[in-house]
Amino acid sequence: MEPLQIVWFGAIAALWIGYLLLEGFDLGVGMLMLVGVRGDAEQREQDRRVMLNTIGPVWDGNEVWLITAGAAIFAAFPLWYASLFSTLYVALTLVLLGLIMRAVAIEYRGKRNTDRWRTMWTWALGLGSFVSAFGIGAALALTTTGLPINEYGDREGGPLSWFSLGAVLGGLGVVGFSIVHAQAFLALKSDGPVRERANRFARSWGLLLLLPIVGWVLQVQFLSGSVWSWALVVVAVLALVGSIVAAFRRREGWTFVGMCGFLVAGAAAIFTAAFPVVIPSTLDPAFDLTIMNASSSSYTLGVMTIVASFGLPLVLAYQAWSYWVFRRRVGPESIPAAHTVTPAVHQDA
Repeated sequence: MEPLQIVWFGAIAALWIGYLLLEGFDLGVGMLMLVGVRGDAEQREQDRRVMLNTIGPVWDGNEVWLITAGAAIFAAFPLWYASLFSTLYVALTLVLLGLIMRAVAIEYRGKRNTDRWRTMWTWALGLGSFVSAFGIGAALALTTTGLPINEYGDREGGPLSWFSLGAVLGGLGVVGFSIVHAQAFLALKSDGPVRERANRFARSWGLLLLLPIVGWVLQVQFLSGSVWSWALVVVAVLALVGSIVAAFRRREGWTFVGMCGFLVAGAAAIFTAAFPVVIPSTLDPAFDLTIMNASSSSYTLGVMTIVASFGLPLVLAYQAWSYWVFRRRVGPESIPAAHTVTPAVHQDA
């Protein structure tokens, strides 16, 4: 085992954790566009526009973490990438379609001022967010609990042989976490009815939705946990308790920080327990893909390290700056009246 193999395993784990941390709340807001609004039609539309505007400046930047994580796996551990994407091509294709649906919905929902138009794109956003969250959760869960791969890293069985209880648990885990994380984010970033409803949710239904992701963490710990991974589980539990206490005291900033701590420590516990295996084989432990037998050459990892040491700080600085610029709350008074957008090519007609 070479030091750079360990460094890039840690870097890829950090990229996935960063993605779940940032994209989690905007996937959750997308799903809450369907089920998280109350009142008459006018009130529901106003709440949806407030919710959508809280993630408007940051959602596409959050997806950079997903692209970077996939690219890092491709370059640093090509056998991990090939086995994962060929085994789960059905699930990952659905994830891609879900991401496209929600991206188009965010861009097009406000282009026409009709109920039918907005309803169509609201459903596209909600369903696209659900499919994306479930598919990514299922894929990540299977890379830590096992896939039916043989000694060549190829899948044994049909296109759906990966679909298992572990996949469902991981999928529901990321869906549930995203919804709870989104409510903590909306309590921090919005004002008016959306903020009040998010605060009530954090004090009532939040824990139930977190049960699947807790089950995923515990499943990996009982399969391959170590002293260090169990220590991270304890940190995750303490962060969750702190988030709940902050929610009851209506300390919205600390509630969100607690949820972030829960995700970071919980996901770190999963990757720590799985190390050095990147895909366990459910057929035979001798077929497991590890950072030793799935990695690129030392030269490739060295070049990647040099490039990342320059590029990563720039990405982090840009994203931190964008969050700082759009740090203020969004309330009903911030939302302009709905109107139809006339494309530039039609304005002179």
